[in-house]
Amino acid sequence: MDIFDYKNIYMIGIGGISMSGIAEILKKWDYNVWGSDSAQSSQTDWLESNGIKVNIGQKKENITPDIDLVVYTAAIKEDNPEIIAAKELNIPLIERGDFLGEITKLFKDTIGISGTHGKTSTSSMVAYSFLEANMDPSIQVGANLKIINGNYRVGHSDYFIIEACEYCDSFLKFKQRSAIVLNIDSDHLDYFKNIDNITKSFEKYVSMLPEDGYLVLNRDDSRCYSLKDKTKAKVITVGKEDNADWYYNNVTFNDEGYPSYDAYHNGAFVKRITLKVTGEHNVFNSLCCIALCDAYNINIDTIAQALLKYDGASRRLEYNGMLNGARVFDDYGHHPTEIMATYNGLRNMKHNEIWVVFEAHTYSRLNAHLKEFAQSLINFDHIILIDIYAAREVNTYDIHEDDLIREINNLGKDAIHISDYDEVIKYLEAHVKEGDIILTLGAGNVTKIANKIKKMNN
Repeated sequence: MDIFDYKNIYMIGIGGISMSGIAEILKKWDYNVWGSDSAQSSQTDWLESNGIKVNIGQKKENITPDIDLVVYTAAIKEDNPEIIAAKELNIPLIERGDFLGEITKLFKDTIGISGTHGKTSTSSMVAYSFLEANMDPSIQVGANLKIINGNYRVGHSDYFIIEACEYCDSFLKFKQRSAIVLNIDSDHLDYFKNIDNITKSFEKYVSMLPEDGYLVLNRDDSRCYSLKDKTKAKVITVGKEDNADWYYNNVTFNDEGYPSYDAYHNGAFVKRITLKVTGEHNVFNSLCCIALCDAYNINIDTIAQALLKYDGASRRLEYNGMLNGARVFDDYGHHPTEIMATYNGLRNMKHNEIWVVFEAHTYSRLNAHLKEFAQSLINFDHIILIDIYAAREVNTYDIHEDDLIREINNLGKDAIHISDYDEVIKYLEAHVKEGDIILTLGAGNVTKIANKIKKMNN
């Protein structure tokens, strides 16, 4: 397809973080773009404020003959009334990943940041570095960034920096010159079924890179490192040990939990790097950023300056005010590996006790990783569970919050389940103390609790 053949584009699920970014890119390119979402959100409000109409609720009447193309998210099913209406009117339909793939073809140098965990943080770091180097990239990431006042940027160069998500094999639709693969972990089993299928998807992904491209790989992840034999691109490895092309050493943390470390390349010390985001996982993410940007001839001092400016993306351990003298943070982590990384970032901060308000994201993920979720959550001093976030699913697994509480109890820890968000806040007000940390954690609606607390501070 040629996206220039279309002028009036309707987007089903426009409030999603990727879809909203695509919508704003299209508007910048002078397309007529509007769409729908199942519920009002901060993202739909943002689109409306920028002149993009959003229908709340997906109805047949929303689809009109003047629409040239309908873009829809992977979560939209065949029985969606807007999908049915578009088919009845013979309006062309395209899934979000396919459409974003068409956009990547418009750039000579698309750079994809992939992996099961850490995509948003790492793509944000790369974006900051390219901006600091005045390379004028186009950008689309999975969270809002202060430096671009949103989650997208339309530049005027050949560079396009994007998150490349593996879910539903979306990243196989992108035309890229270079890529980072941060890790390969067991997730999205509702689609992939097992880790072998996930690995095969990543193998296809890297096989598509051209000979003049770069592939940055995690040397410490065996599945990830094995991808070196599946690509034509120049491979650059990153890890903790000196068997990697780029590796780090001598990590220290200040009272805010921010790390500093020594970066090495081919066995030689390069520079001491200081970050303004927490956790050793971000040490690794930032070194992947350095490895990629160095391949693009960005000076190490420029990269270090960009990394120092980067103080996080929205919902990535984002500070959300105070409650009873306790600091409140909000995080998107929704997989046991991500929970552990977030906890390790918090524990390096000066604190008394850490409270977590956790929302499991999808029944299938909780069912597949129930014991791992319990293992990751017992590190927190206090655990509050809210209702499972269904997202695109129906609970065919017969999995409930009490199942997770039972697993936590079996590991010798207490946890409680509170459904009502205001009751969660009242419970915290009655129990947290000055110097504590409160973390709202999950990829769904738990952020509303953090936002309620934030409003209480204003």
